[in-house]
Amino acid sequence: MNSVKSYTLEEAKRMLESYCAYQERCHKEVVDKLQKMRMIPEAIDTIVVHLIQHNFLNEERFARAFVRGKFRMKHWGKQRITLELRRKDISKTIISIALKEIEPAEYLESFHALAEKKAATIKESNPFKKKKKLADYLLYRGWESHLVYDKVNALF
Repeated sequence: MNSVKSYTLEEAKRMLESYCAYQERCHKEVVDKLQKMRMIPEAIDTIVVHLIQHNFLNEERFARAFVRGKFRMKHWGKQRITLELRRKDISKTIISIALKEIEPAEYLESFHALAEKKAATIKESNPFKKKKKLADYLLYRGWESHLVYDKVNALF
């Protein structure tokens, strides 16, 4: 027998309040969580509205925190950050506001440091393969292609 826990509206509200208080969340994550809890669509709408009204859920605040975290901790470029925010159904307007959290000087400094650190670890004798490995690594991390190719050519 497969018994599934059911939640009252108040229980679900309290659970989602703590879920959102623990870490910034986007609407999509909250809705997914509620769907996994097998809440009906009307209840999901009610809970999401409650979370927004009580400032537990704020897409702009989430996007800003996401941008800061992924840039500083994972050293992602703007393209990768934008892609991941789009996957979370964040609007283009909010994405552009959030990307302003990154200072241009800090962005370039981080890029150069990451590229030089990675270049030093690549163990390859063929210079073309070495260039390709570095370029692939930086492009995967979401750095702009013109920056990547200029830096790869400067390093090798």
